[in-house]
Amino acid sequence: MIKLGESVDGFAQGIREHVKLGPKLSETVKGKLRLGARILQVGGVEKVFRQKFNIRDDEKLLKASQCYLWTTAGPIAGLLFVSNKRVAFCSERSIKLSSPTGKPLKAHYKVMIPLRKIKRATESENAKKPTQKYVQIVTDDNFEFWFMGFINHQRTLKYLQQAIHQAR
Repeated sequence: MIKLGESVDGFAQGIREHVKLGPKLSETVKGKLRLGARILQVGGVEKVFRQKFNIRDDEKLLKASQCYLWTTAGPIAGLLFVSNKRVAFCSERSIKLSSPTGKPLKAHYKVMIPLRKIKRATESENAKKPTQKYVQIVTDDNFEFWFMGFINHQRTLKYLQQAIHQAR
């Protein structure tokens, strides 16, 4: 019973942290509903992954998680995909960019890291808020990616570390 209570508390804490990272609760909920509708329209997260990242037939999706990618501009909500070949992130909504011609463009924020280029993936926590957990990915060239706001960061980290280990 105690273990079940801890699991429920951890899950509730994950949802709280996930929602708190968004600009407003109502905006976060709307974004999650839009994302869910888009996933259903396309036919599931695996099809979203294949569509967004032009995946080959020999690549298998292992785990998909809603989370935030920390950038210098702040957190960006999206989906983190872990496959047997790579880690990929795609934002839920498109972001505004400026083109060389000065015209504004809209595009999804994407990150794609081949597993063979990842040095390590570790768990970290906010020193001021220990309940706020991060998954840090460090590449061979010492570039760092910080993902946060997972409903269950430990499960995603487990899949990520297994995929990195098997790719070596």
